[in-house]
Amino acid sequence: MADAVRTKKPAVHKRTPAGGAPTAPHTAEEAAEPRIDVAAVTDLLLGTWAETRREAREMIKDPAFWRIEGQPMPEHRERVLTQLHLLVEHGGSRRAMPEAYGGKNDNGANLAGFQELVLADPSLQIKSGVQWGLFGSAIFQLGTEKHHEKWLEAVIDLSLPGAFAMTETGHGSDVAAIGTTATYDPDTEEFVIHTPFRGAYKDYLGNAALHGKAATVFAQLITGGVNYGVHCFFVPIRDDEGAMLPGIVSEDDGVKGGLNGIDNGRLAFDHVRVPRFNLLDRYGQVAADGSYTSDIASPGRRFFTMLGALVQGRVSLDGASTTGTALALHIALTYANQRRQFDSGAGTEEVVLLDYGKHQRRLLPLLAQNYAQFFSHDELLKKFDGVFSGRADTPDEREDLETLAAALKPLSTWNALATIQEAREACGGSGFLAENRMVGLHQDLDVYVTFEGDNNVLLQLVGKRLLSDFAKQFKGKDAAALARYAVGQTAGKLFHGAGLRQLGQAVADLGSTARSVELGLREEQQHELLAGRVEQMVADVAAALRPASKLSPAEAAALFNTHQAELIEAARAHGELLQWEAFTDGVNHIADEGTRRVLTWLRDLFGLHLIEKHLAWYLINGRLSTQRAASVSRYIDRLCARLHPHAQDLVDAYGFEPEHVRAPIASGAERQRQDEAREYYRALAASGDAPVSEKSLKKKQGA
Repeated sequence: MADAVRTKKPAVHKRTPAGGAPTAPHTAEEAAEPRIDVAAVTDLLLGTWAETRREAREMIKDPAFWRIEGQPMPEHRERVLTQLHLLVEHGGSRRAMPEAYGGKNDNGANLAGFQELVLADPSLQIKSGVQWGLFGSAIFQLGTEKHHEKWLEAVIDLSLPGAFAMTETGHGSDVAAIGTTATYDPDTEEFVIHTPFRGAYKDYLGNAALHGKAATVFAQLITGGVNYGVHCFFVPIRDDEGAMLPGIVSEDDGVKGGLNGIDNGRLAFDHVRVPRFNLLDRYGQVAADGSYTSDIASPGRRFFTMLGALVQGRVSLDGASTTGTALALHIALTYANQRRQFDSGAGTEEVVLLDYGKHQRRLLPLLAQNYAQFFSHDELLKKFDGVFSGRADTPDEREDLETLAAALKPLSTWNALATIQEAREACGGSGFLAENRMVGLHQDLDVYVTFEGDNNVLLQLVGKRLLSDFAKQFKGKDAAALARYAVGQTAGKLFHGAGLRQLGQAVADLGSTARSVELGLREEQQHELLAGRVEQMVADVAAALRPASKLSPAEAAALFNTHQAELIEAARAHGELLQWEAFTDGVNHIADEGTRRVLTWLRDLFGLHLIEKHLAWYLINGRLSTQRAASVSRYIDRLCARLHPHAQDLVDAYGFEPEHVRAPIASGAERQRQDEAREYYRALAASGDAPVSEKSLKKKQGA
């Protein structure tokens, strides 16, 4: 990454002071501090596959890719289908596919390119993900060469559009419990795909309502009277004229809260027969006589291996949410640097919004959070590429990838909704206009928090992994070692809770609060606080669950349920720590001194934003003294003021061009309006024709 950051004198953004009463300097000269190298930070944010991202952004400058606000659903759906064909023409569907079928076998570049489509139309990004990242990937990852030969080329060129039929109305995240069955008939060497009850309808499926010709259907594989668990089958659903095939039931999900360019629908199967060939059998095979074999003996490991092959959906949502959030912040902060409201109280000109402390406080911590997401997402994408390219495809690496994706996707998708809403409010009525894109972004990204795994369910998976890793510390240890650990835990709690650390903090805090807090909450201390919180939360949950081994299964389940919320919160804290660490690693690789200083402040703002968010926990658990805790918020205010003059540089570094932003309030039009208004009042005052205010007249009369 260091090579990406070039040392050069960056351009200075000139801003007009707010009538002599700005709360922070607006130019490099006034600030007497370095500015960031905007172009170099853009390289950092675009990450490992920056070239692919730039190619995608160049492609979507074409208005043919843009969402039309307010377009009726039927027209929107057809427009997005047309856009998919344009993607094929540009080669976008080939990046992840094997060379043998005209692909480029570049998994990281594939997701990096598709994530940028959120800037054009999130419906396009998701529908392309359905076609090539889910439907096509299921054939590629779960099928074998014979399946690749038969279907992949048609998937790539979109002559075979398809649906990914996993989720059911009655079972979303609990895939193992789906009701659809695939029963093998050895007499005909066919599988009979059947939907036994209404709750087993496949639901929310992109391409199901209109465009799909086939579906990769997940069903319980039954042969010889034995259920071998969930497997995936290729099932044709429509003919070339779009008519449903016999036994296929299709329903349209209709208008949704967002993403209405995607034809989501339901599928059901009434004893639909498909050849034995159509079982995507990389992980489980059925012979002509109905006998079942698999290289993975454990049913549970086999199931999770199959689902792990499809983790790219979570990876791409993490990236797309991060980019969509960046767009909202770019719009809101650009507007805040131009929009003026209220004078300073001294009869001066009106003040730009971002000069107000509250406006800085509401947006700049979210900017820091978004930067952290860019750095952590690039780490996730590199991990994904290593596994899916085969360079680092081991069971441990796959488990790490799944855990990392399950930790980061919830945070980035939740943050997207919270940040877009705050950005919308920060733009007032202008933010509520569809043309300024905030409302549409919020609607389209809303469902990201529940598809590809409900966020709370994903964090529970992370929490279980944390407990598993915690337990490995004691594997094979004798009673004496466990006793020493117990004593250490007690000592640790005394250290944090009974005054030793608090005393040290109090001594430091007797001096200058600003100085002591700044010195006491830098990189090392931030990491200690964030990591310590994760460690203690996991240890506390593990201790609470320890009696489960001596309980009945029902009692153990009840005990786990009692502590489920704590486990999920520990996993969330773990995800936040990962984001902070990725941000820190990125900052530490920056060569340019000025850029590194500003991004260090931004990283500090992110770390303290997390600590402030969980301040009650730090106080209850004795990790911060009362005085130090009270100072966290004041230091955040100081960081916001320090970062204020850099805010425009930081959002400019996203690298968005006007064709990507497409929001009138971030186009410079607001600055023109403000300049026009000020020029009008200056000319009026100079003419001598300006009316006298009632207030000033009364003052004269009173005098």
